[in-house]
Amino acid sequence: MTEPADLPLLAKRLQSLLFTDEPVQRIRLAQAALAMAMVGVSVIAMQFFVWTGVARALPVALWTVFSLAGMVVLFALIRSGWSRRREDPSLTVPQMVFALSCAAMAYTMLGPARGSVFPIFMVILMFGMFVVSPKHMMWVSVYAVVLFGATAGAMSWLDPAHYAPALEFGHFLMVATMVPTVSVLAVRLSRMRERLRRRRHDLAEALAQIRELVTRDELTGLINRRHMQELIEHEHQRCTRSGQTFCLAKLDIDRLGAINDAHGYAVGDAVLRAVAQEALQQVRASDVLARWGGEEFMLMLPDTRASLVRGGLERLQQRIAALRIVHGSQTLSVTLSAGLAERHAGESIEQTIERAGVALAEAKLTRGRTAAETTWPPGTYAANVHAMRAVRR
Repeated sequence: MTEPADLPLLAKRLQSLLFTDEPVQRIRLAQAALAMAMVGVSVIAMQFFVWTGVARALPVALWTVFSLAGMVVLFALIRSGWSRRREDPSLTVPQMVFALSCAAMAYTMLGPARGSVFPIFMVILMFGMFVVSPKHMMWVSVYAVVLFGATAGAMSWLDPAHYAPALEFGHFLMVATMVPTVSVLAVRLSRMRERLRRRRHDLAEALAQIRELVTRDELTGLINRRHMQELIEHEHQRCTRSGQTFCLAKLDIDRLGAINDAHGYAVGDAVLRAVAQEALQQVRASDVLARWGGEEFMLMLPDTRASLVRGGLERLQQRIAALRIVHGSQTLSVTLSAGLAERHAGESIEQTIERAGVALAEAKLTRGRTAAETTWPPGTYAANVHAMRAVRR
């Protein structure tokens, strides 16, 4: 016996079985289910006309089986995924054509109550206004007018006593006027949808550009300081939870101010771009490199220790030192100093960054000193391309 508490779970499983868990496919199936529900309402109305004696029971019973079976088949084609191979995976046009055909069949059975079919015609056409392309909507409209004209003409010829030719001609004129109007409205809706689609696309592009401006440094293309601080904060929180660690390396282009003074800021900008791109190619895919300000960069190295990073930093410095930067007639080479700090448990982000800054300052002062003459804070490395050494205390 099913417990009451299990009913929501069973309902969810049944919904997943009928409509799948794929969002796009679920929308298609929901649309088909709505069309099936509309046919179900029509079946109830037809049974009412049988009860009142307007329609005969046997033709209506056959019509009911045909209508419901057809909609079930269309639903099954969508649910099975077969419709994905079609231009219209929702099978909206086949559903509309089938429903219009069923409505025309009902028209032949209802005699004096046949006017109730007209609202069904309009509902079927409106059903496709919001999803069918203008081209397809035009062909469906032509089919509806021709189908109704043929049905009305055949019935006025076969049963003129109940389907008077003059009255049927009036009905045809009404349908021939209303259906093209619906097609015109469908075209306008299609154009509105296209404009909205373009606006959404333009808005998405604008938001992407704004996001780039907010997170990227315009000169170097690296992420900027503000975004880097957010990433460091996230990494700090992750390491606090997991007990892991990460390293921060503060990098500085030596004597960039002198280059700006001697050659101009355009050359200095070219140096910044070249160093940034070369450094980006040398770091690991998991590392994050950002422009920190001026000639300084910040490199975050997740899931590693300072003792393992030192060799990589030295190789990076060697690559930068070997780099030849051409700007116009100028060919320059630069060096890179680096200060490395490993995050300590219980340490704030500001403290780790400060230790990396201290290590960088020490690296710039080590030119001409021996290793024995130089000291660093615990867990901190300092290196520059001249000394190529790192000491940990």
